[in-house]
Amino acid sequence: MLRRTFSSTSKNRKILYQNRQICIHNTSKRIRAISCDVTGTLVSFLGRIEDHYADAAHTCGVELSTEKKSLIPECFSKAYKETSEAHPCFGNSHITSKEWWRRCVKRSFDLVGTSMDEPEEERVFQRVYSTFGSHAAYGVFDDVKPFLKWCKRHGIACGVISNADERYGDSILPMLGLLDHMQFLTFSKNVEVEKPHKEIFDAAILDAQPWLCLGNETRPDIKLIPGEVLHIGNDFQKDYVGATEAGFHAVLLDRYDEKEVAQSWRERGALVFNDLIDVVEWLGREQCELGSGDECKI
Repeated sequence: MLRRTFSSTSKNRKILYQNRQICIHNTSKRIRAISCDVTGTLVSFLGRIEDHYADAAHTCGVELSTEKKSLIPECFSKAYKETSEAHPCFGNSHITSKEWWRRCVKRSFDLVGTSMDEPEEERVFQRVYSTFGSHAAYGVFDDVKPFLKWCKRHGIACGVISNADERYGDSILPMLGLLDHMQFLTFSKNVEVEKPHKEIFDAAILDAQPWLCLGNETRPDIKLIPGEVLHIGNDFQKDYVGATEAGFHAVLLDRYDEKEVAQSWRERGALVFNDLIDVVEWLGREQCELGSGDECKI
């Protein structure tokens, strides 16, 4: 049984609920699959990017002044944007995601004004790349594993739709102990298109389809449709608009108590919750049928 890990007053629940009902007003009264964004929804970044980058440089014998260290967040954001524009979706099929990150990290340090020769650049990059594939950079929100187990108990296929490269699925999610509770993974690197584009949500439907019976049996006669999927994320345009325009149901999480941002989401029509336990309670109020259990037994 899920136990609430975050307090929520009845007043707040009323505000969050806003009298919106998906299953009653939708042709489908069943949720067979749930897709989630990763960063900011299931997983939180730990530490500060300037600390991770400066520590990596220091370990490799490259020192950054306090002033240059303070420039790292802004320079990284610019480098990330430039690299994304030059090589969308982490390089698509044209370059590897690791090469994509090599170029982004190198450009970040160039913008900071750090002078390194090629061997130093490679050593620092390898250190940064390793850090962002380790527990040093990621933490799992407390409600995530109970939520994923709840999904499994109710026969709901659960997975991710993320503007990310395949390393999330290959190493980060397994390292965090999440992959064993998921059935499908849809990453922009593999699909070659990012949220909010409809194509990535369409791809997730195909990825989730074989897992509607949670791997116990493949039932090709059970067809997953967009209106039977709930998407959970933390970005209005990418997660709410993208998902709903693809025909999914969608809700947003205000993980960091950003009241003004969350209120702006609500004013634009989104359902906003504090955590995944709120989502479970809301689905209960909606009285949706959950999973494909009965059909999988036929």
